[in-house]
This record gives sequence, C-alpha cells and structure tokens, in this order.
Amino acid sequence: MEASRILITGGAGFIGSHLAEALLKRGYAVHVLDNLYMGKRENVPSGARFYEGDILNPSVVEQAMEGVDAVVHLAARVAIRDSVSHFCEDAETNLMGTLQLLHHCGKRKIRKFIFASSMAVYGDSQRPTPISESYLQEPISPYGIAKLAAEKYVGLICRQFNLPWICLRYFNVYGPRQTFTPYVGVITIFIRNLQKGRPITIFGDGNQQRDFIYVGDIVKATLLALESDVSGEVLNVGTGRGTSVKQIARLLIQNLRPEFEPGFEASQPCEIRHSVADISNIQRLLGFQPEAILSEKISEVIAWNEQAEAG
Repeated sequence: MEASRILITGGAGFIGSHLAEALLKRGYAVHVLDNLYMGKRENVPSGARFYEGDILNPSVVEQAMEGVDAVVHLAARVAIRDSVSHFCEDAETNLMGTLQLLHHCGKRKIRKFIFASSMAVYGDSQRPTPISESYLQEPISPYGIAKLAAEKYVGLICRQFNLPWICLRYFNVYGPRQTFTPYVGVITIFIRNLQKGRPITIFGDGNQQRDFIYVGDIVKATLLALESDVSGEVLNVGTGRGTSVKQIARLLIQNLRPEFEPGFEASQPCEIRHSVADISNIQRLLGFQPEAILSEKISEVIAWNEQAEAG
C-alpha cells in the first residue's frame, strides 16, 4: 500500500505519539486526532497536524480526514477494570466511535484502515501457553466485548466499501509515555507507587502471566501492517513470551525499593488469568519480529516515569 498522509486517532496518547514520530521520520504527513482525555498535547510531535476533538464528533473527524490516505485507529477507552462500572461510556467510544470513523472512511475510500484491538477479546486461559487468533473469543470484560464487536464491524464494513484493513490485537504494552491511572499498565502502576514509597498490590496469586511488549515493537508491527499489501487479517501483536506479575514486581522492587515486599488482594473478576500471544501469523504474513527485552527496557521506563513525576 502506498500512502502519504496518515490519520492517527488517539495520536496524542501513549502508543499514538510514538507511532506519529515514526511515521514522520519515514517521510509521511501525519494528522493526529485526540480529545486529550488520556493523551497529552505535548506528546504530539511538532511535524504533525493536530486536531483536538472526539471521534464521535462528525465535524472534527471530517476536518482531520481531509486529504488522508490511510487511518490508524488507536483512540479508545482502554481501562479493562473501569469498563465494568462504565460500560456505556466504554461502548460509546470503543464501538460507536469506531463505527463513526468507518463511516467517514467509507465515504472517502481510503487506502488502508488499521484497527488497534486487544488481547481482551479472548476468553480466559488456564495455562500460560501462547494462544493463536482462533482461540476462544469470549471476553470477560465490557472492554473486550466492545473491541471484539468493533473488529467484526471493521471486517464487515471495510469489505462493503472495498477498503483494505487489518486488525491488530495488542497484548500488554509498556514503555515511556504510558499515562498513569489506577487501572491501566501494571508496570507503570508499580513504578509510580514504588517511586513514592507506596506498597504495590498484586491481585490474585501473582502467577498469572502476561505477554509484555515494548511500545517500540508495537510501532514496528503497526508500520508493517500499514505499509504491507496484506488485508483482511486479524493478528496478534506480542512477544510470544509470558512473564508473571510476581516476576514484574520482583524486578521493579529490586530496581527501586529492595526493602519492599508486594501485597496481595483478591483477583479481579474482569481479568483473564493468562494472556500470552502466539505470533506465528504476524511473523509469517508481515515479517514481524519483536526485539526489545523486558529486563533491558525497565531502566528506560523507570527513568521516564521519574522525569514525568518530577515535571
């Protein structure tokens, strides 16, 4: 696919701002649409054209899509736990917002639509073995339900309008610029609490495993999807390796507060036990290979959080 002007929804956020920088370096013109609910204006690189607004607002979407060849749709409410108590707001953004965007894309006949989905679409897994895209899709959170429904709409509507598309199921993303909230990003949550001398809490026994993937690798996978001729695929984006929450806690405590011990509370009903990606399909179709090693990137993430806390 050849495209020169890309719209990133949620482009002032964690993943979106890193993607915007990468696209600008590759010579693309970049439009960023973000309502700044979670994103930050200072995250938007200077070379990008910024539109402040919501994906549910037709007029601002029309403005942001002017002259656009392709769309990477990252804008979302991303808190799994929070989606339980705010399921209406979650569905409004994550499902209806996606439909609104697809409507505009269909009218303009863009060349590629990339949708950022989530590992939350999968049902629970009692073993930490990598799961493929065909694994049971029975989400246990409203967030996962909305993301799975949005995937189905992306496939249906893009086929209807003859628009090339790919859905990317991101696993547990970590890295600089991840906004601190009590609900999203266990690595960032643990780092911020330890930096402030607060205890960290593990929900459940801590043996649950997650596939933690560095934001730079997420960007690489998204660029491959955007620039390839592959269409009509739903692909996992992870490392293929599981790390337990206990291991994450030990690593961060060792780096920040060696005298601390983690606390434990009851597991959260909306969170699956194990989530590790089988990435054989994205490796085969897009040539994707994750590079970052979690233990080697932790110091970078700690340093960024220290700077963010100080500033």
